[in-house]
Amino acid sequence: QVQLVESGGGLVQAGGSLRLSCAASGIIFSKIAMGWYRQAPGKQRELVAIISSSGSTTYGDSVKGRFTISRDNAKKTIYLQMNTLKPEDTAVYYCHDYLGSYWGQGTQVTVSS
Repeated sequence: QVQLVESGGGLVQAGGSLRLSCAASGIIFSKIAMGWYRQAPGKQRELVAIISSSGSTTYGDSVKGRFTISRDNAKKTIYLQMNTLKPEDTAVYYCHDYLGSYWGQGTQVTVSS
């Protein structure tokens, strides 16, 4: 059974930082590209960042230079380091795998101005 479990969300002031984690189970983690998406109220889900099995990364335009995605294959976990947060970063953040197309339950990030 595949599970993706996000954690690390919360309330932070603008300009602050948060680190999200997504722990995976039931998949051959090291061989799968993983990603973070987010969805704000009334908006479509959008790409935040992708990390390939080899570690190469891709970012959405709105987070380039502020967010960093990384992975620890031994822990079957991906991370999203979010710096210089803005109120427009407020959303539910979801973890996603690109093989089975599974989604986590999401973690809420709220940035106050």
